[in-house]
Amino acid sequence: MIPEVETERLLLRAWRESDLDPYARMCADPEVMRYLPRMLNREQSEEQVAGFVRHWEERGFGLWAVEHRATGAFAGFIGLLRQEDWSEGEHKTEMGWRLERSFWGRGLATEGARASLRYAFEDVDLGGISITLPENAASRRVMEKAGLTLRGETSWKGYGVVWYATDRREWEAGEPPAG
Repeated sequence: MIPEVETERLLLRAWRESDLDPYARMCADPEVMRYLPRMLNREQSEEQVAGFVRHWEERGFGLWAVEHRATGAFAGFIGLLRQEDWSEGEHKTEMGWRLERSFWGRGLATEGARASLRYAFEDVDLGGISITLPENAASRRVMEKAGLTLRGETSWKGYGVVWYATDRREWEAGEPPAG
């Protein structure tokens, strides 16, 4: 069972069949996918969501579907994903997000990322990393606002990336205020 997490403006919840169409549209948007290896078609989007659900079943954490509470609209995903092939630092749990473009610029990714970190530390006792391309300034700002700090640059999956991280001690000492 995938737990629900509520924030002021978001509901992080289990994936639903009705999420597939808006998710596929989001994954076919070149602006949304600009810093990712490729856009996804409908079939690839469905496969990805099935993988997200399997991750929850196998690990007890994962990427939630995100619903905008005020409208009930599907907004994207936010959550945690195990990256077995990550070799930098001590953590292998990536915090990630992808939001539909109409939800950008409102602080929603940061709000959801903070909720994911709380879940990581309070409910499943995980550390956290987040990885992006160096030029993805918006994601880097979300990482910093969520309480992660820059740890380094490396090559991963054929890309030069920067990575941010936090651990329980750092998080407990300086979790940013909600909002």
